[in-house]
Amino acid sequence: MALFKKSASGKPGEWYYCLEHGKVEEGPQCPSKDRMGPYPTPSDAEQAMRIAEVRNKEWENDPQWKDPKAGE
Repeated sequence: MALFKKSASGKPGEWYYCLEHGKVEEGPQCPSKDRMGPYPTPSDAEQAMRIAEVRNKEWENDPQWKDPKAGE
């Protein structure tokens, strides 16, 4: 008998992109470590990797998040 129940967070109607399986899922089906989301629609979840890529590029070029160079 398990001491703790394994529960997933999220609700039906929320869409996720599973990194392990490379597919869109409704509600929490895979562990949170393996999914991105929630997204409001299946098509948004399908674009999860592209959305992350765009956001990462924006953050990399955001002057607020640049570390000062050593010696300045």
